[in-house]
Amino acid sequence: MSFAEGAVVGAIVFVAALLQVTLFASLDIAGGVADVLLLVLLSIALLRGAVVGAVAGFFGGLLVDVLTLDTLGVSALLYALAGYWAGRYGETTGRDRAHAPFLSVAVVTVLYQVGLLVVHFVLGESAPGGAVMRGLIPAVALNLILTAPVYAVVRRLLRPTNRDELTTEVQLLG
Repeated sequence: MSFAEGAVVGAIVFVAALLQVTLFASLDIAGGVADVLLLVLLSIALLRGAVVGAVAGFFGGLLVDVLTLDTLGVSALLYALAGYWAGRYGETTGRDRAHAPFLSVAVVTVLYQVGLLVVHFVLGESAPGGAVMRGLIPAVALNLILTAPVYAVVRRLLRPTNRDELTTEVQLLG
């Protein structure tokens, strides 16, 4: 990845983190909150791979933790794991499949919410499990509704590169 492309990824994640904290975190629809930063991270990871996804996730999560004055590192850890997983999924199954963004958003939204509960529990902090689980279905639905436009914008900003320039995809032998 070139320096210019890294700067574009950093700017996209920075803007998404600011929008998540200032605008989307306060929009509660049917008990769920859309996570635009997660959608942006998954889009970046699917388009650029696991390492870029993990680094962008860590950077975005750290920004969210600092901006919300939450426990430092919790969001960074979970967003980095989400970015890495989505990047590996994109590298091993093919980025050009139409269902890849939707499947990764649905699975990672659930895993992120459950991971958030687990990490808060392990740290001994209060974690309202019932409220999170009640808002899980609406959050997944909102994230799935926003997946197509967010993926399209990120794909437009990060021009697709040739297959040869991307990390070599896993090929099964035999």
